[in-house]
Amino acid sequence: MADSQPLRIGFVPEHFSTPLYFAQKYFGLSATLIPFPSGTGHMITAIRAGEIDVGIGLTEAWVAGLGKEDTPGDGGYRIVGTYVETPLCWAISTGAKRPEITSVSSLEGSKIGISRLGSGSQVMGYVLADQQGWLAPGESPYAAFVVLQTFQNLRNAVNDGTADFFMWEHFTSKRYYDSGEIRRVGEIYTPWSSWKIVAANGLLPGGNPEARLQDLFGKLDQGVRYFGEHQDEAVEYISTELDYSEADAREWLRTVEFAKRTEGVDLKVIQSCVNILQKAGVLKEGKGLQPESMLAKGLGAQFPQ
Repeated sequence: MADSQPLRIGFVPEHFSTPLYFAQKYFGLSATLIPFPSGTGHMITAIRAGEIDVGIGLTEAWVAGLGKEDTPGDGGYRIVGTYVETPLCWAISTGAKRPEITSVSSLEGSKIGISRLGSGSQVMGYVLADQQGWLAPGESPYAAFVVLQTFQNLRNAVNDGTADFFMWEHFTSKRYYDSGEIRRVGEIYTPWSSWKIVAANGLLPGGNPEARLQDLFGKLDQGVRYFGEHQDEAVEYISTELDYSEADAREWLRTVEFAKRTEGVDLKVIQSCVNILQKAGVLKEGKGLQPESMLAKGLGAQFPQ
């Protein structure tokens, strides 16, 4: 693809995408924004298939995608930037009429709904099992991982019994708690900053980022600054164009911190994520790409400043 063509950027069409929207609307980001409502696992498939150039998604899914022993070839992408500094609150949800599910502890050995294999919703299922003490060598902590693709399918599944529970971001789930469609059982926070930016290896000739990628970082930084300085406009966009109430959008703003500089990745964050995913059984020590190899030359360990 010629340098002059717009980047194809995969993103999750949720509240976290607002600075990206502002970068394109106000600061001339030359890009085709491609929504992936089923999440980061789908973006991994798309970037490896050459369908997108850049993805903005969940740290744990990007890291797992490169760190697994069956990672194909060169992995297809590298982690090049940081989008959100704060952890993600994963809400643990079940059906509205599932009285047998009373607490997180009652989910051991149950059927967990996930969007896709390799998604954050699957990876965090292992992290939850590790925290709860459900892991045993050679055994799955769950009766099944039920692949359901979309958030709506996940909600339907816990109500009809196809799955017993699933995990999704708290504020995205909250509207459906308020309506009574699903019920909240608990929560789990990522032990790392939650959103990273990846680029297809074709955008990193010789390991160095090409000009379009550098332009993306600059425009995205402007979008993040605008987001911070125009929070009423951000709330209006989130509550009218996305699936959130105004009150929930304002509450979310109090909990989130975007990276002031999106270019670069703190290697220590990736190392910590790999260590925890190894302990949880998602990754195996000595297999897949190592943390240093998941990053692009010149874009690792660049901050905090």
